[in-house]
Amino acid sequence: MLPFIDLAAQQARIKPEVDAAIARVLAHGQYILGPEVRELEQQLAEFCSAKYCVTCSDGTDAIALCLMRMGVRPGDAVFVPSFTFVATAAVVCWLGATPYFVDIDPGTYNMDPSSLRAAILECQRDKKLIPLGVIAVDLFGLPADFDALNAVADEFGLWLLMDSAQGFGGNYHGRRTGSLGRFATTSFFPAKPLGCYGDGGAIFTNDESDVEILHSLRMHGQGKDKYDNVRVGMTGRLDTLQAAILIEKLKIFEDEIAARKRIAARYTAALQNIVETPHVPKNYRSTWAQYTIGVPPDRRTALQEQLKAAEIPTAIYYPRPLHLQPAYKHHPVVGGSLPHSERRAHAVLSLPMHPYLTEPVQDKIINVLAEAMRAA
Repeated sequence: MLPFIDLAAQQARIKPEVDAAIARVLAHGQYILGPEVRELEQQLAEFCSAKYCVTCSDGTDAIALCLMRMGVRPGDAVFVPSFTFVATAAVVCWLGATPYFVDIDPGTYNMDPSSLRAAILECQRDKKLIPLGVIAVDLFGLPADFDALNAVADEFGLWLLMDSAQGFGGNYHGRRTGSLGRFATTSFFPAKPLGCYGDGGAIFTNDESDVEILHSLRMHGQGKDKYDNVRVGMTGRLDTLQAAILIEKLKIFEDEIAARKRIAARYTAALQNIVETPHVPKNYRSTWAQYTIGVPPDRRTALQEQLKAAEIPTAIYYPRPLHLQPAYKHHPVVGGSLPHSERRAHAVLSLPMHPYLTEPVQDKIINVLAEAMRAA
């Protein structure tokens, strides 16, 4: 079976550098908040043109720390897309608040600003929850429409958090993901465009007052030292070993994004008249965390089976929107249903995508898929 994401090829490329970085950490022995952590934070902030970066234990905790910073509590509504990974909504529930589900734009798979506005107005009319904030997701590597979403958030006095776990390194009208929103967060899960060899995450902000509080929150809410607890916090630190690995991977990140872009362009050129290919609006740059096509829902299973028979893996992101998940179906949904999220869940299919996908292998994927579509 072909690898869906080829981490082994990437590791082979930078193995000497990663081995040396790990050895340096083992030599100095500062495994928690060692010097590599601060070095990485500085490099990440510079990379995306944010003023500050605070690393943490994973992408989910990154969102949690931001919501704790903003004082999210029971009775608050935080507006989230339903067509995404569960972590975005789960964190809202951790703090006793309510995720309010919003539909997506069917062309980009990202939060629809008009659906967001309708959800906020609906929430205000119901008067059961206090509208507080918005979490938008850069799905499949494509930045969400920040300007439009931010205008809606500003209209109602809400903060906007950009969840760029899949889109870190992308570009929106000349601005990097990570520099947009009240906060931006990312994940360094190994399968992400910039991933470590374990778990990790980061928060980006342009507000200096956030940094001290986020540092406190990720260390049990400490004040002047670890035995001075001035707020309720958590254990949310990034390990020094992972920071050292990420420093080396960041050096090749731009090259990998460029490779993903070339591979996506080849997919699109070959498949655009066969399946529904991804849409990237003008002045956007996707990091292509996934290459997700649209196929007839009644043929998706058969297509997957034919690709699998040719040793080509596929994935479905996401088979069931969050508002239809058993743990979340009691939470509010704008208008009572999310038609675009529900339809897309039955039609999406993701193909192998990584910077080390060779042209012959990609051609095999394209040819098998095209033949399967013709035969179905």
